[in-house]
Amino acid sequence: MNYNSVDMINEMVKQESTLIISLKQQIQKVIIGQRYLIDRLLVGLLANGHILVEGVPGLAKTLSIKTLAAAINAKFSRIQFTPDLLPADLVGTLIYNPKDGTFTTKKGPIFANIILADEINRAPAKVQSALLEAMQERQVTIGENTFKLDEPFFVMATQNPIEQEGTYPLPEAQIDRFMLKINITYPTKEEEYKILKEMSIIDKKIEVSYVLTPKDIKRLQQVVNQIYMDEKIEQYILDIVFATRQPAKYKLDDLANLIQYGASPRATIYLTIAAKAYAFLQGRGYVIPYDVKSIGADVLRHRIIVSYEAEAEEKTSEDIIKRIFDEIEVP
Repeated sequence: MNYNSVDMINEMVKQESTLIISLKQQIQKVIIGQRYLIDRLLVGLLANGHILVEGVPGLAKTLSIKTLAAAINAKFSRIQFTPDLLPADLVGTLIYNPKDGTFTTKKGPIFANIILADEINRAPAKVQSALLEAMQERQVTIGENTFKLDEPFFVMATQNPIEQEGTYPLPEAQIDRFMLKINITYPTKEEEYKILKEMSIIDKKIEVSYVLTPKDIKRLQQVVNQIYMDEKIEQYILDIVFATRQPAKYKLDDLANLIQYGASPRATIYLTIAAKAYAFLQGRGYVIPYDVKSIGADVLRHRIIVSYEAEAEEKTSEDIIKRIFDEIEVP
């Protein structure tokens, strides 16, 4: 690609990223702090992926995604996953009409642009599978009819790291469908003071104006597709992913016994797209190594399966990812 093309993409990104600045301003009317969560929500949305969020209750996970949906005038569904939830409660069902002996389709809450799958690990495997199939195929089958889901279609699933009794952990193969897995923590003392001052008012309502539409999001996704990535950055991404599978080849011999399974080719695809989306959020039309490093842990943390030896040594996938990023040569 020649420099003129890169300059054109860069100029286009600079123009379009003003929309993202307006979008963030609307979200920050309601959400204090949680910049990491907001940025990753936007990366997932712009990269046409889905995200899995882990964090204790009360960290504004629900409020963040609900506010995002309001700011882009998108149809929003919140689905509370419980042990008695059925796949039909999610995707919909056929209703029998005894008068004329026909069936009519009643669509479920999955038919929306933005979905909050709250506490996904509280529902049984059949329901989890129904959601993950919809995420992957972008369509739902009810009876004999297949329905395309609305575009954009973005799922944020949450998991509660505490109260694991009575939960159904997501299998690794299903977790792999999520582009990003993020862990969110408590706000700082300063942020919590702002929350105390602004949010501890009964029935306080903050109006969020929509500054984008679902059509705008589809257009921005196309812009993200065009963001330039140099071959050296592509090779850097490949080195990172292959280091999770063959650490000895990258002089990381001590990691070989800590990794049971490395990241799949899906990780390579998602890391590439997510790095482009992250570059877009920075207002750049090209990817730099910083983008890959910034988003890398979120793409990889749920894709590296650690060995029993790693568990015995209290090493997590986070420790392994950090070591890989520290050791792999940056272009």
